[in-house]
Amino acid sequence: MSKFGDLISAQVPVLIDFYTEWNESAVAMHPVIRDVAAALGDRAKVIKIDVDKNQELAQALRIKGLPTLMIYKDGQMVWRQSGELDANTLIGLVQEQL
Repeated sequence: MSKFGDLISAQVPVLIDFYTEWNESAVAMHPVIRDVAAALGDRAKVIKIDVDKNQELAQALRIKGLPTLMIYKDGQMVWRQSGELDANTLIGLVQEQL
C-alpha cells in the first residue's frame, strides 16, 4: 500500500486503470489507455494495475466492476468510474486536473 501512496502523490494528475486480463471490457480499454498516455505525455501519469496481482489494494479501494478508472491529484481521488470510456473523454477528465 505504501507504493500506491507514492504513485498517487505525484506532482501531476494520475490516471489509474484497474483491470484483469480475463475481463473483455478491461482488455478492450488497453489501446484506449495507451492513446491517453501518449496524448498526455508528461503532463500526467497513466498507470495500469492488474487486480489479480494486487488483490489487497483492489479490496481496500472496493474495486467491483472492471475496468475501474480513477484520477488522483495530490494524493486524493478526484474522479472514479467503472466501465469503458473513450480516449477523448478520459483525456478531458485528466486535463481538468492540470
